[in-house]
Parts: sequence; structure tokens; C-alpha cells
Amino acid sequence: MSDGVAVAAVDVVLSPIEAFDERVDALVDRLRGRPAIDRLMYTASEVADFSLLWHVIGTGRGLRSDRHLREAVRLSTVLGLESTVVNMGLKSLFQRDRPIPEFERPHHLRMPLTSSFPSGHASAAFCAAGLLSEHNPWAPLYYAAAVVVTTSRVHVKIHHASDVLAGAVVGTAMAVITRRLWRLAQ
Repeated sequence: MSDGVAVAAVDVVLSPIEAFDERVDALVDRLRGRPAIDRLMYTASEVADFSLLWHVIGTGRGLRSDRHLREAVRLSTVLGLESTVVNMGLKSLFQRDRPIPEFERPHHLRMPLTSSFPSGHASAAFCAAGLLSEHNPWAPLYYAAAVVVTTSRVHVKIHHASDVLAGAVVGTAMAVITRRLWRLAQ
């Protein structure tokens, strides 16, 4: 395959993805600059750094019983694996540039050193929600938190929409696989 054909093939794939990202960013841009929404999104993004939010929830639940402790150990173990797969594997493979904000961020945020695709925050959020939700009446709350964290990454302009969508798919897949391979007694 010649270089010209390869470039054309990549453009055919990337053009719709870039158009999707631009449409979503235009929608999210309507919410940027609103103090309450900015505070929520920047806070969600920050508390989910290094999966801290999910480890704290898992640890808190782990204090309740032996079964919950096993769930917490599984959650932390799988989040460590998820981070390795996403940050050292997939991000290295894709090397996508992060979006460049056209605005000054209203709140300080840690700037990631890894590439943009897929979103590690989204992957961790949906992996954690999938594991925390197993046999749990609070499942909608965990998924709502995952959606807020995931959306926050687009809002603060650290990820493109397609990055977080791919991250959510990776995290969901990891949760499904984990629940099948590492079953916990009820």
C-alpha cells in the first residue's frame, strides 16, 4: 500500500470521528463558563485522578463485611490492571494528541502526561461502576458518577468525546470480563 493510499484510508476513518468530536464539543461549549457546572466538572475530573474516587468507594464498602472486602480487593486489583492496559498499552499504541482549549481554565487541573485515546478516567469509571454495581441496589448511582466523571473530561477539554466513548467501552468490557472470570460469592 502506498503512503498516499494509507493516508487517504486514515482520513476516511478519522473524518467522521473528528466531526463527531467537534459536534459534541460545540454542545459542551454551551455549558462551559457556568460557575456551578465548571466547579462540578473540574471537581469530578480531579477526584477521579488515579482512580482515587473508585478506590475510596471500594475501601469504604470493604469495611462492611468480608464479602465487601473481597469486592474491594477485586476492584483495586482490576483498576490497576485497567490502568496498565489503557495507559501503557492502548495510549502508547494510538498516541492521539489531546484537545487544545481555546479558553483559560477557571480551575487548576493536573495535566496528564499520556496521550488522549482512550480516556483512562472513562475506562476506570465504567470498569468501577460495572464492578461496584454487581448485586447492588446503588448501581444507578455508580453509573451516574461514571457518566459525570466521563463527561467532565470533555468539559475540561482534556479529552475528545471519542476518547471518553472508547474509554467507556474498554472499562465496560473489563468489568464484564472480570465478573465472568473472577466471581465473588454472595
